[in-house]
Amino acid sequence: MTTVEDLLKLLVLEKVNDYVFNGVSKTIGNSIVFGGQVLAQAINAASRTVSSQRSLHSMHAYFLEAGNLDHLITYNVTVVRDGGSFSVRRVTAHQNENTIFILAASFHIKEEGYSHQIEMKPGLKQPEDLLSWNEILDQFGNALPKSLKAFFEVKRPIDFKPTEIVNPMDKKDVPPYSDVWFRIKGDAKDLDLATKQQILTYISDYNILVSALNPHASKAHWGNTQTASLDHSMWYFRDFDLNDWMLYSMESPSSSSARGFARGSIFTRDGKLIASVAQEGLMRPIDKK
Repeated sequence: MTTVEDLLKLLVLEKVNDYVFNGVSKTIGNSIVFGGQVLAQAINAASRTVSSQRSLHSMHAYFLEAGNLDHLITYNVTVVRDGGSFSVRRVTAHQNENTIFILAASFHIKEEGYSHQIEMKPGLKQPEDLLSWNEILDQFGNALPKSLKAFFEVKRPIDFKPTEIVNPMDKKDVPPYSDVWFRIKGDAKDLDLATKQQILTYISDYNILVSALNPHASKAHWGNTQTASLDHSMWYFRDFDLNDWMLYSMESPSSSSARGFARGSIFTRDGKLIASVAQEGLMRPIDKK
């Protein structure tokens, strides 16, 4: 996948009936299905059973089993409630006889009300002054660990530009924060809000556990730590333009018991807060004897 058009072919599911949909998978460099893909595909399924007058405002999900890249994923949607202002859907994802994922999503009619938001971090470098993942690969590829280099080599429909590049060879603990600019590749100007939210959900599973691994970087890295998304929640606040750079600002308040917790805020380039994310992930040290 190299553009938003390729990504949408992945996220827009095949309809089996009004409440059952099938999806295929694409690797992002891992041997199992990317969590962001399952999240976004489940939201696509849920959204197609709700009135277009209601937009997604929150979702909460659990990853139960790793997905197999070679098998279809079937998404079953259950209507939990259609009230005067809110609609709630439950989605379960299956491969063969196994339930691999569950999600609850809530949709809300457009209403006027009070408005405030937190501010974006001041003083961050702008994306024009930073290296993308592709440029990091071009400049430092031979010095990167083999697994990280292979991950960067995968073609993606999104450009990522971290505000700080942490050298994995330094083996030095760093603060539990991470800020990454991102932008979709291709033309996204005519997309409706539901589609943009699905793309944003896909992107939200990238990078977030980095902030939980940072404080342990002197001994922990992607090669000696088993990581996986365990759960994922997201709240959607405002409409946005996908054609410009956006900032994903992440922090990890805690890690313990082989789990890391992280939360993130997604801003437009001009500082409008469009979504918040929370995730707990597996961070299990691998005992290499």
